[in-house]
Amino acid sequence: MGSRVLFDPSSPVFRVHEGGKLAMRSKIALTDRESLSLAYTPGVAQVCSAIADEPELARRYTWRSRLVAVVSDGTAVLGLGNIGPAAALPVMEGKAALFREFAGLDSVPIVLDTTDADEIVHTVQAIAPSFGGINLEDISAPRCFDIEGRLRESLDIPVFHDDQHGTAVVVLAALRNAAAITDRSLGELRVVISGAGAAGVACAKILLAAGIGDIAVADSRGIVHSGRSDLTPVKAELASLTNRAGLAGSMADALAGADVFVGVSAGAVDEISVAQLAPKAIIFALANPTPEVAPDVAHRHAAVVATGRSDYPNQINNVLAFPGIFAGAFDAGARAITENMKLAAARALGEVVAGELAPDKIVPTPFDPRVAPAVAAAVAEQAVADGVAS
Repeated sequence: MGSRVLFDPSSPVFRVHEGGKLAMRSKIALTDRESLSLAYTPGVAQVCSAIADEPELARRYTWRSRLVAVVSDGTAVLGLGNIGPAAALPVMEGKAALFREFAGLDSVPIVLDTTDADEIVHTVQAIAPSFGGINLEDISAPRCFDIEGRLRESLDIPVFHDDQHGTAVVVLAALRNAAAITDRSLGELRVVISGAGAAGVACAKILLAAGIGDIAVADSRGIVHSGRSDLTPVKAELASLTNRAGLAGSMADALAGADVFVGVSAGAVDEISVAQLAPKAIIFALANPTPEVAPDVAHRHAAVVATGRSDYPNQINNVLAFPGIFAGAFDAGARAITENMKLAAARALGEVVAGELAPDKIVPTPFDPRVAPAVAAAVAEQAVADGVAS
């Protein structure tokens, strides 16, 4: 768990959060008997009866078609770890605010007082009729893989674990542009990923799908390879997909001659190891607030550097992905978010700044108004191509 922050109600941070960051408002004015009878009884009964006869009408006559449930159990919150549902709620409120600001989507933060995977799955299945999509957030690995997989199989609406796939989409977009700046393709790059949790696994899989040259993933015990006897099922699958070079040993061993370092673990990497990277190296040190490789160290040894922080260039921020991905899925009436839709999102995100590339500009900023529309359009088009649009 991260360091404790002293409670200070006079600070700007606490003042912004006082009373919560969200409110619900009615889209219609209830000013007289007629408006009340249309919005509520008796008029609402006609709409309810129509939906009962034709359930698909709920998409048009309720808010569910563009409403996201932001669901967490508070077990892997930011860098704070397992802080529980109540302490996680400010993050979920923030996520809902980002959905509204960057994609115009409504969402409801829901924190669950259970860490049991079965209970979480059953609870989300039970509330799903109220929502058009499910955004899973800050659920620890490896339970997050099981929970997302079961919900994807059982629900006919998009289910998306942002800690996995949002990170992976932005990393792919950024890496493709960083490769272009250094006059290489993805297929020429050897990548080392520090972290085999939710983000590390998803980044490895999307980079493989995009045609990366080779990847070695390292956890706290070293390189993930099929010769290890301590692998979880998720890591065993990862070992079968990655490390074509057959590397073993520590992450430092993997870094020797590698082209790319992607840090999603918060484990510090010393400069001696960083110096072993190949020429024209690319470093994405994404731990927040303290990157795995200090930016000044990274710049001494890399041609392109990115972090997860907003006070440095090239911020790898999930807000570049998830609002547009859900907006595109909703525009297409998608029943799921496919792997191809994630690849399309990454491609569209990277193309937003394709004509403006520089070592300090490999992704747009979160406030670039082109981002969400570009990602949404690409995702919606791919949903149609993949046959999951309605």
